Amino acid sequence: MEDKSVREIIQATERVRMFAAAALCALTVFLFIAAVAELKSYRFIGSGVAATNTISVSGEGTVFAVPDTATFSVSVSETAKDVESAQTSATTKANAVIAYLKSQNIADTDIQTTDYEIQPQYDYSSNACTSGLPCSPSTPTLTGYQVSETLSVKVRDTSKAGSILAGVGSKGASSVSGLDFTVADEDSVEAQARDKAIAQAKDKADALAKSLGVSIVRVVGFSENGAPGPIYYAKSAGMTMDAAMPSVAPQIQTGQNKIVSDVTVTYEIQ
Repeated sequence: MEDKSVREIIQATERVRMFAAAALCALTVFLFIAAVAELKSYRFIGSGVAATNTISVSGEGTVFAVPDTATFSVSVSETAKDVESAQTSATTKANAVIAYLKSQNIADTDIQTTDYEIQPQYDYSSNACTSGLPCSPSTPTLTGYQVSETLSVKVRDTSKAGSILAGVGSKGASSVSGLDFTVADEDSVEAQARDKAIAQAKDKADALAKSLGVSIVRVVGFSENGAPGPIYYAKSAGMTMDAAMPSVAPQIQTGQNKIVSDVTVTYEIQ
């Protein structure tokens, strides 16, 4: 009986020892896998241990694009003795300009009213002076009201820009200004310039690493210095018209736009 009890105790102890060994082994494997994963995250994601050996290079990319969109502002202005008469005259002209623009396939979404003003008009002429006496201060006299309306117009066919400018003048526009040429899909052009800048920076980094006798490991920093917008190589000045524009359409030269991207890239080296 005693031998049986001893054997049972020994067997139970052996089972506990084997279970503990298996648990310890599993824990060791788990900790090893976790440690490897943590080291990989530091190495490839860049978190944790910061790179200490780095080089920074700059790159510039330039893309030239032919503009496909023209934008300008057109204003009408009328003066009358009373506000209602001035508004009626100005509105008639503005409506005629808008109707003309729509007849040229300019969409409603490309015509926007950007300003509407009603300004009183005064006569500041000095009062008649009595001989030998100082002139009395002039008293402004209300002579009427000036009503002005300004429209922003976007022309998506630049070949029609000249004829449309002539057309709005013939419809009673008082002034045309701010003629500007842009590229509709400017984000795509900017991306092309950025890609060129990054490629140039990579070439510089490769050459520098070769000269230093080191190897490039990874990118650890990037910044893009925003250019002050595209550089326009053709831009027409505004036109103020005392009378209607000539019936001959002006020749509008769209030229090309220069889009520039400047980047700085930092690489880890070893």
